[in-house]
Formats: sequence, structure tokens, C-alpha cells
Amino acid sequence: MGRNIDQQEYSPQDYFIFQQALYRQLEQLKELMKQPSFGDGALSLGAELEMYLVDDEAQVSLSNQLLLKELGDPQFQHELNQYNLELNLNAVRQKGKPFTALRQEILSKTGYLEKVAARHGINIVPVGILPTLRAEHLNTAYMTDVPRYHCLSRHLYQQRGENFRVNINGEEPVSVNFADIGSEGANTSFQVHLMTPKDSFVRIFNAAQLTSPLVTAIAGNSGIFLGNRLWDETRIALFKQSIDIRLADAFQWQQPSRVNFGHGWLRTSAWELFAEAVSLYPVILPYMKAESGEGKVPELAELSMHMGTIWPWHRPVFSNQGNGHIRIEFRAIPAGPTSLDMLANAAFAIGLACGLGLNGEIDDLISFIPFRFAEYNFYRAAQHGLDARVLWPLNNRYHPEEVAIIDVIRQMLPLAEKGLLALEIAPDEISFFINIIRQRLAEKVTGAVWQKNTLRALERDFDKDLACQKLVQLYIEHSRSCRPVATWERIWQ
Repeated sequence: MGRNIDQQEYSPQDYFIFQQALYRQLEQLKELMKQPSFGDGALSLGAELEMYLVDDEAQVSLSNQLLLKELGDPQFQHELNQYNLELNLNAVRQKGKPFTALRQEILSKTGYLEKVAARHGINIVPVGILPTLRAEHLNTAYMTDVPRYHCLSRHLYQQRGENFRVNINGEEPVSVNFADIGSEGANTSFQVHLMTPKDSFVRIFNAAQLTSPLVTAIAGNSGIFLGNRLWDETRIALFKQSIDIRLADAFQWQQPSRVNFGHGWLRTSAWELFAEAVSLYPVILPYMKAESGEGKVPELAELSMHMGTIWPWHRPVFSNQGNGHIRIEFRAIPAGPTSLDMLANAAFAIGLACGLGLNGEIDDLISFIPFRFAEYNFYRAAQHGLDARVLWPLNNRYHPEEVAIIDVIRQMLPLAEKGLLALEIAPDEISFFINIIRQRLAEKVTGAVWQKNTLRALERDFDKDLACQKLVQLYIEHSRSCRPVATWERIWQ
């Protein structure tokens, strides 16, 4: 959905033409993937960082267009809501010190962003969900005035036919209805793009799916929504519900959610994921784009557009650059708390996926771990974080049983390191970032734990609104220190 569109109204014929284009491009992709040169480029790693914009009182600042104009940097892009901004990082080679390279660019770019923003009393907050966000901030009045956002919102609402319902349990449950998709913009993430050796995509993708609960638990940074303490990764529930166009029906088959964990282990090819997306999900935006003619590999613009309106937590991304490739987009990692924390989360996620995927161990594991176990684990990890209990073959590799997720993470840390070594990442790079995960595990403090406990302590002296404000101000102060969250001051102790 990063592409600008100049058309907002579509006829039934437009949908038909677009659907036919999807069928053609699926077949094109299948043939492209058979070519020996497809996916043979140097392996790279990239990322996108979404951020909140707030004023000095920790309230949302509707200023993304203002900042983009002053920045004049195409790597910064607007997001759905006016108080969000995205930074697209340059891809780096996987060999050597890729996480350090990405972090240096984050620091350089956000450093300049903060200087520009400070002139207007604006602060940058990398956080999964902003604790001071209110329900009134989640409607079209706060949406960025860009045609594709309004078009997407209108078409999703038309397909649903009534308000979007958000019901999330937790310490302080939330139940609220929204008339549009504005609540989707409450979720900000650190999306990591991983190229894989072309013959290893299936195994690495399955390994990423299986181990994503471990990453979600240790990376949690979205513990508060509308001032209420909810899941450690409330984004997981909120994102799914905020754009769920399905209505409950006691008698008819229900189409899968467009935000999903997946529909089963991948079998033989990444192509299955694209075919599944075309088969299962109706077209929302049938915007046709003429082929640019650039490059020797077709752009497959309509297929890419359609994939951009489906939001699995691991998404395949086609690129026509060079000889073409398909990479994995890790979408479940939240923004923040610091650049160190985010790159450590990325290193852990990639290390686990490659540690199981490149040595082939994943094939045995998914033979006796049903996919629904992995999905169950993912939502339990999102809800309970490091306190979660998951189904895992911890004590007997042939028999998954309910165990504490912290024990699984502890056991899997060496495997993550081996996976990163297999990518030829420098040993000191690996130990530096994985040790941040180790420290977080030892302290049992994630961004979500820090936020929820700090808010609880602040509420002893202040009302909810003021406590949330002070929480965000403290969070900004600590985030700017660039110290990992496990080392932050704990006022609840």
C-alpha cells in the first residue's frame, strides 16, 4: 500500500479486469521463479521504522506532512494517520555487520528528524502503541490526507457494512467501535525484510512462523491502548480487529481475516503464498498501473498491490530488481523502545529462522508440531509476553507440551547465534545484539513490562490521563538515552 493512486472510484468492470491481471501475473511469477537466475543476487537486509509524533505534553501531533515537507527526504514517508511517520532504511549486505549498519542509519536519519521536529515542539516516539492515544484520535479527521488512505478506508468499510469492533481483554479490557480504519494506524512496527538463499525460502519461512511467538514475547512493546493495560503486544489483537471486514454468521463459511498468522505450513514454494492471497481474498483496490518497462523482470504491479492489502505477520514480498527475488517481511516486531532493542529483536528473529531453516531441522519439527499449535503460541505470547505458557517440545522433541516461554527462549538463544553465523554475520555483532536479548530475559523486562508497571506506579499519585502523559514523557527521555530497555529506571520497585 506504499504506492500513490490517483483513482478512488471503481466499477465492476475495473474489479474484473484487475482480477484477470492477478491470474496472469500469478502465472508470470511461477515462470519467473523457474529461471536459474531468479533470486541469485547478493543477500541483503532492510527495514522500515514507524514512529509517533507528539507534542511536549505527550499528545499526538498532526504534523507528518509538515515534517515531510521540511525534511525533503524520500526515505521518510507518511503513514495512515497524521501523527505517524515512516522511515525506509536502505538495504544492507547481510554479511559482516548488517545490524550495526542499519542502526547507524536509524540514528543518523532520526537524529536529523528530531532536530527538524524540535523547531516545532514535536517529539519522536518509537513505540508499538502510544499510551496517550484516545479514541477520538482514531477517525478520518486524523487520517493523512492522501487519496489511497481514504480510498482504502472507504472500500474496507463498504465491504464490512458496519462499524469495526475492537474487543481486547486484559487487566483493563477495552470494547469500542470505530466507523473507519483509523485504529489500524495506532499500531507502529519495525518491519524487517530478509532475503534468503533461494533454495531455503520455504524452510526459513516455516521456521520464522514457528519461532515468532518467542520473538513476540521478548520484544513486547505495546502494553497500553486508550490508557488501559492490555496485552504485552496489543498490536496483534488491535491490528486484526481494526480492519476485519468479516461479520459473524452462524450458518455460512467465513472468509479468513486479512490480518492473519497464516493458513498452514508452507510446502514447496513461496509461490503458494501469492496464490493463496489471490484465491482467498477479494480485491479491495483494483488500481491498474502500466508497466514501467524498467528492468528485465516484469513489475507484477497488480499482484504487488493486492499483496499490500493483506497483512499476514510474515509476508512474502516480490521485487523485480536485478534478476528478481522474493523476500520475507517480518511484520510482528513492534517499534521501539530504542534502536538497540529493535535491532536486537531483528537479530533474534532472523537468527532463529535461519538457525532452524538453514540446517533443515525445521522439517522434522513441523512434522510433529501442528500449525495450529504455532498459531496458538503466537497469540498467547502476544497476550502474556514473558509470562506466557506455550506448546513446545522442550523436554521431549517428539512431544510438544505446555511449558514456560522463557524456558524455550533460553534454550533457543544458542540456535539464534548459530543461525546468524550461518549468514556470515560477524561474531562480535552477533554476541552484542543477542546479549541484549539475554539481558532482557534475565531481568524479565520488556518495553511492555516497563510501560505497564510504570503506569501502575504513576497511577498511585495521578489520574489516568496525567499518569499516561508522564509515562510517555519518561519513555521519551529513556528512549533518547539509547540504552536498552532492560537497563531503564524502574519506579515501581
